[in-house]
Amino acid sequence: MYELNQVGKNSYYIQSPAKIGVVRISETEVCLIDSGSDKDAGRKVRQILDQKGWTLKAIYNTHSNADHIGGNRYLQAQTGCAVYAPGMECDFTNSPILEPAFLYGGFPPKDLRHKFLMAQESRAQRLTKEALPKGMTILALPGHFFDMVGYRTEDDVVYLADCLSSRETLEKYQIGFIYDVDAYLKTLEMVKGLKGAVFVPAHADASEDIAALAQLNIQKVHEIAEKIEIICREPVIFERVLQKLFQDYGLAMNFQQYVLVGSTVRSYLSWLKDSGRLEVIFEEGQLLWKRV
Repeated sequence: MYELNQVGKNSYYIQSPAKIGVVRISETEVCLIDSGSDKDAGRKVRQILDQKGWTLKAIYNTHSNADHIGGNRYLQAQTGCAVYAPGMECDFTNSPILEPAFLYGGFPPKDLRHKFLMAQESRAQRLTKEALPKGMTILALPGHFFDMVGYRTEDDVVYLADCLSSRETLEKYQIGFIYDVDAYLKTLEMVKGLKGAVFVPAHADASEDIAALAQLNIQKVHEIAEKIEIICREPVIFERVLQKLFQDYGLAMNFQQYVLVGSTVRSYLSWLKDSGRLEVIFEEGQLLWKRV
């Protein structure tokens, strides 16, 4: 863990729970793509950079989930580097209470105000094309979170953030977090057709061919949607849908899983309703979901 891997002339990644991209922009200067989960991750990253004699100039966040921005504050304080985040992700990065509040749907209890869901705040600037180093481009990857992006380097290495998961991750967790199911599926279809020298997803192995893994993630989305439709053959409340999915997939319920999977299931329900596959019924003070 936390080994530096080279995937292009000037493109690298640090192996960690969520891969951290490293791009050399001069003989002695680098930028990061994401920063890891917390201060300890940031410290390990800095040790690697120091060993190589590299100076950190900027962090380019793909999105604002805590495991991708958790090292921002430490690295920014230690090096004075700039931090950039795209669109609404910038607001979440600067005000990280927004993530657990969004997931919970109100002010989050202490059980959810921890580093896995709420990073320390950063001093992030809104990402623009002009802020990028020479040869790097932004790749829009909506769906997993609000305004998530990936990056393509001058080496034609593509950093894909959280737009897909490894087979092992899908088998272990089954229901990966998705904010907008329709946008997520469109992103995966786009990724299937991408060309690049190397693809670096945050939660899967780096690979020269990403199409098969993208298709596997697409299939998992449709599998979950079909399960939800079956559960909703008769009118059911949201909590029953969530309970049945946890039971069918053998998932363990705790507060963190409740909000992560629960938020995702609500996104599936919205998508299925908007596409005409589910309807809602208000009955005896309850909102019920039913297959059309």
